Amino acid sequence: MIQSQKVWKITKQDEQLVKQFSAGLNISSIAAKILIARGCESIEQAEPLLKIDESQYYDPFLLAGMEEAIVRIEQALENGEKILVYGDYDADGITSTTVLLNVLLDLGANVSFVIPDRFIHGYGPNEELFREAHAEGVNLIITVDNGISGIEQVKLARELGMDVIITDHHEAGDMLPDANVIIHPRVPEGHYPFGELAGVGVAFKLAHALYGELPDHLFEYVAIGTIADLVPLIGENRYLVQRGLQALRQSDNPWVKAICEASGANQKEINEETVGFYFGPRLNAIGRLGSAEPGVHFLMSEDTAQANDLAKQLNDKNTERKKIVEDIANEAISMIESDSDLKGAQVLVVAGEGWNPGVVGIVASRLVEKYYRPAIVLSIDRGKGIAKGSARSIEGFHLYNELAKNRDILPHFGGHPMAAGMTLPIEHVDALRTRLNEQALACLTEEQLVQKLYIDVPVELSEITVEAIEEIRRLAPFGTEFPKPIFAVQNVKVKSMRKIGSAENHLKMELEDAYSSLDAIGFNKGYLHEEISYGIALSLVGDLQINEWQGNKKPQFMIQDVSVNEWQLYDYRGKNHTANWLSKIDVEKTDFLAFSKQTNAHFAQWIPKGIVHVAEDVDYSVLHENIVLLDLPENVALLERLLHSVRIERIYAHFYTDQTAYFNGMPTRDHFKWYYGFLKKRPTFNLNEHIQQLSKHIGLNAEVIKFMTKVFFELGFVTIENGLATVNENAPKQALSEAPSYKMRSRQIELEQKLLYATYSELKQWFNERLGS
Repeated sequence: MIQSQKVWKITKQDEQLVKQFSAGLNISSIAAKILIARGCESIEQAEPLLKIDESQYYDPFLLAGMEEAIVRIEQALENGEKILVYGDYDADGITSTTVLLNVLLDLGANVSFVIPDRFIHGYGPNEELFREAHAEGVNLIITVDNGISGIEQVKLARELGMDVIITDHHEAGDMLPDANVIIHPRVPEGHYPFGELAGVGVAFKLAHALYGELPDHLFEYVAIGTIADLVPLIGENRYLVQRGLQALRQSDNPWVKAICEASGANQKEINEETVGFYFGPRLNAIGRLGSAEPGVHFLMSEDTAQANDLAKQLNDKNTERKKIVEDIANEAISMIESDSDLKGAQVLVVAGEGWNPGVVGIVASRLVEKYYRPAIVLSIDRGKGIAKGSARSIEGFHLYNELAKNRDILPHFGGHPMAAGMTLPIEHVDALRTRLNEQALACLTEEQLVQKLYIDVPVELSEITVEAIEEIRRLAPFGTEFPKPIFAVQNVKVKSMRKIGSAENHLKMELEDAYSSLDAIGFNKGYLHEEISYGIALSLVGDLQINEWQGNKKPQFMIQDVSVNEWQLYDYRGKNHTANWLSKIDVEKTDFLAFSKQTNAHFAQWIPKGIVHVAEDVDYSVLHENIVLLDLPENVALLERLLHSVRIERIYAHFYTDQTAYFNGMPTRDHFKWYYGFLKKRPTFNLNEHIQQLSKHIGLNAEVIKFMTKVFFELGFVTIENGLATVNENAPKQALSEAPSYKMRSRQIELEQKLLYATYSELKQWFNERLGS
């Protein structure tokens, strides 16, 4: 058996609906399954996902406050007033700032921008920065991707005589800031058809209204900010992102080419994953470690040299960020592993002095991934006496609600069910850890603490074609609330398998079922080569991709996880180099069994743990589920009792024997008759001196001659003294099969035929008939 890394939850598809979608939309069965898995119940619901166009984009003036905002901005433009774009330090905030700067500069505005430093000013509107803006003569502040929670700060700005337009998308509280205008897709509730715009999406709407036409040249920024901010990729966001990705692939902007070069991305192949894994993290990194303003300068850069210099700066910051994350994560894991109470807790709360608060959310995600427990990572600031950090959760533990139960020791926190940020006094960290652990014990079950993988698109090998995989891209972009499908192929067999890569740490397989075959690749899964045996049914989950080589295209399955639900037989028969095959076995989880004590002695130097001698009185209940059968039993009943008594997951069959009876065979009755006549003609026969000569003469192995002699001796036909064999003329007649050695050799030949020299499938069948029977 091979246990999957997570518990799989595979959705069963409605086959009739799949056929209906496939025929009605003229798409592959795989594409139909994806649409159904994404909630489509009719062809009418599915069509907009296949054809994304401008009809899915809404008039910006449907946003409440848009007309008032345009009037005020146009007034500022006409009067030459000084405008400040007030942004945020993440990728959404940086792209939002860039969008608004572009339109205002195009319209001739006297405009500047500022982004708060997360370490100095914190998130959102900041009184100090607003006072500085007033001192510099700013008349109008326009926030992007923030502002909806800045009640006191906006009040100050108004008191200082500045007007404020808020554009934001974050959750609004019960009280709204007293801004001149608020543009927010969910404020007031229900006024706008689509409430899930990112901050950059709202800024883009404002730009559209200011230009008076759709600003095609700004789509690039919208795609990056929307994807990086993990807002739902549904509805209007799908149109914005698709247009933005098209623009990025075709862009001549120097910053696009620079970030592709810095990140190793192919511009012509940019998709949502390129943005999510390469572009977004680089823009986020600059604001996690210091001022995010270089990110805006990068996106505004108009010449290649400046773009390349700033791309390098972003790249260096991202590398630095990854190193910091790695160091903090290792330190946090070390804390957990060295503290049994902490490791056994339902909620992991770790705190470290000097940890960078800009990356602790990433570390918390790492801990959740490793331990599958809610995790809080706090940065200790002794000077201020506070702990500041981020939390990530798992299904079943509503993070915001559980934190809210601790308001008496947690004065500042915010977030949602799966993620949160917080600040609290250092002296309350231990109490928070204790309380949250008790709360988790009350609401989390054992089942909820096992990570699950939801697989919504099971497929057959015959469905997987190059055309079907290419068609899946028509359903992109994939992201939050429209996730990339996870595919499952079930109960297939391995046709071929080998390790690949210079370190042989990757796995390449050819899978097959009764109708088709498919290549599969498992990166960093080379270890499975020793765990998967041929002939068993296995299931795999992962992704579908196209492998293109020298103009030829083939579909392939990218392995994410593997499961085998039946016991496995590993055939190590005839392998003489013990160290080689032994290195492929997890010794700690395996028992080594021998039926002969001589076998124990033979392998003692190789096997670093005790060898179990199988006898009638062995306690099978203490054995592991993985066993190595080092030799053949003399009595098959012992092996059958073993197989019946132990729950087997893996059998490693070695069956070492120093002498094989099967190939030497059982002498025929004529052989015995001739040999007896030969001995009868001689008073004595010196076996030690003449057996090799006799072997050559009659063409029988010397071991066989010794065996026949032993049979005669056991039946009393001959006597042996000092190596001299003499026929006993008065011996009573007996059948050869009555001799103990004859019976033993017959059993050995039968066992060797069934176990040592059987084909793999014959041996597997032999075990199957006896396991648990």
